Amino acid sequence: MSRSIGVLGPEGTFSEKAARKYSPGSNLRYFRDFEEVIAAVEGGEVEMGVVPLENSLEGSVGMTLDALLRRDVKITGEINLRVSHCLLGTGRPEEVKVILSHPQALAQCRGYLKRRFPEAELRTTGSTSHAAKLAGEFSEMAAIADAEAAGRYGLSVIERDVQDSDQNVTRFVVVGQRGAEPTGKDKTSLAIYLERAEPGALWEVLGEFAKRRINLTKIESRPSKRGLGDYYFFIDLEGHAKDPQVEEALARIRERAAMTKVLGSYPRTDPN
Repeated sequence: MSRSIGVLGPEGTFSEKAARKYSPGSNLRYFRDFEEVIAAVEGGEVEMGVVPLENSLEGSVGMTLDALLRRDVKITGEINLRVSHCLLGTGRPEEVKVILSHPQALAQCRGYLKRRFPEAELRTTGSTSHAAKLAGEFSEMAAIADAEAAGRYGLSVIERDVQDSDQNVTRFVVVGQRGAEPTGKDKTSLAIYLERAEPGALWEVLGEFAKRRINLTKIESRPSKRGLGDYYFFIDLEGHAKDPQVEEALARIRERAAMTKVLGSYPRTDPN
């Protein structure tokens, strides 16, 4: 029986492509945004979801981080997908007056757009495939999307590889209701909240990992929305939350931090 996976829709998104790479033949369900995908996993509407977490050009996807923090779900896997954007439409390049796409895709093609279409109006859409669907309505409209979306929505590929770097990789995560068991080659993602009034708190947290020789692969802050200068810290580390050294470090951090949430421990993949 095929698994049900929630992804950003409509058909033709990079989220769909990542899901099919992770689990070919699965039954896909399409949602309007990443928050809805993760909510559907939490509510049991789908067995798992595939959502983008970070991009090599534009950094982390805020909506995904916020949803992972709020929802009772776990990251159970990751997929690194090389992303190649194309300009799709029904007209000629000189006809293009409006370019549509998801905000992340527009940002990944910022230099190209300024250089090639400096006068074009840029409009954001809920997904790259939604942009492709809309671009078919008028010849002066074009979309930045995956080349495969052209065939689905009756468009032509006007220009290929329009992203600002050939090393454009998006890291997607697989989200489920239950965590993954240790494999010996794992990664753990955490969210930590520290009280602002405690100087040195972050240094002490990081020290718990350092003294146990636990390698951190990522650390970043994100506004808590409680006030200016108040942050959550998102950390990725090598190892599983059930590994003795990681388990010990987390126990000490929970004594220090106002909140510590393990977003998931899962098999790590090598960067593409």
